Amino acid sequence: MASQPIDKGRFPPTFWRAMQGAGVKPAKVLRAAGLSSTLRLDASATFSTAQLFAIWKAFESLANDPAASLRLLEGADRGGHQPAFISALYAADFRDAIGRIEHFKRMGACEVFRTEETRDTSMIIKEWPFATEPEPAVSVDLSFIFLLDLGRRGSGRRIMPRRVELMRTGPCDSEPAEYFGGPIAFGSARNAIVSHRDDLALPFPGHSPEFLDLVTPGLAAAFAEIQDSSTISDKVKAVLKRSLASGRPEVALVARELGMSERTLQRRITQEATTFRALLSEARRELSQQLLGDPAIQIEEVTCLLGYQDTTSFYRAFRDWAGVSPGEWRACLVHQSEAPHALH
Repeated sequence: MASQPIDKGRFPPTFWRAMQGAGVKPAKVLRAAGLSSTLRLDASATFSTAQLFAIWKAFESLANDPAASLRLLEGADRGGHQPAFISALYAADFRDAIGRIEHFKRMGACEVFRTEETRDTSMIIKEWPFATEPEPAVSVDLSFIFLLDLGRRGSGRRIMPRRVELMRTGPCDSEPAEYFGGPIAFGSARNAIVSHRDDLALPFPGHSPEFLDLVTPGLAAAFAEIQDSSTISDKVKAVLKRSLASGRPEVALVARELGMSERTLQRRITQEATTFRALLSEARRELSQQLLGDPAIQIEEVTCLLGYQDTTSFYRAFRDWAGVSPGEWRACLVHQSEAPHALH
């Protein structure tokens, strides 16, 4: 039985890398969207539809490029595609590949791909059940560009849609229009891409049942994590990491984010034999080590992102955690990365 849509989805690390490859810094996008810039470092972070739309609108504004969706595709080619996209390349044919993408969307994303077929056509409609505003253009275009790219790469043929239906008004920049290759109907009642039904039967020469058997269970488990978080401690730390830069998060804020009362939250934390204070310390420790792993982030900025008032407090806490100063810990990381691999 398919999972019901939930207003919670992930922004894969591959998309952050694609943004970087497109010349837009993910940290700036998150800040412009009103979110913590450290969220790009948390692969388990989830977002509501409103937050995802805010991220895409911020990217559109910062990119200032009518062909930004194609720049993201190019960035994904350089930085790596989503595992679900890669696995779909090994499907039996284009129909099987689309079905796999739809399957993973149903398992945990707050966006939905719905297919309608006639004797001659196949229409993929993109919907957001929890949206209260139109989907940003770059998000719509990127979804359809990725689907076309999937079909073209998998089949080895330049598949052309019968038409692309877009709810927004035109015009479309020449680059995306040329990439689609088919007519674009603006002001439509839905966002959809309509294909020739025969194209869905195009075989993928790289089809590998063995590879799909290997990766599909792992992908399913990864998507399921969106709905089935392991412990309340993990959930609390995830909220804390998103909120640290705005100051010292209180129990009330975390409880509100998790949709429960303070009393319930405190009881569930106690049931896992820990305390809110301990989880706050763990969240700061884990996030500090992630941030220090990026040499482009200054220690003063790490201090601010962790919610400390001054570097002295951060240095004292980090020594308690790691036994060395933040600078020494970072230098050790650099030394390890530069050291030649030992021979065995």
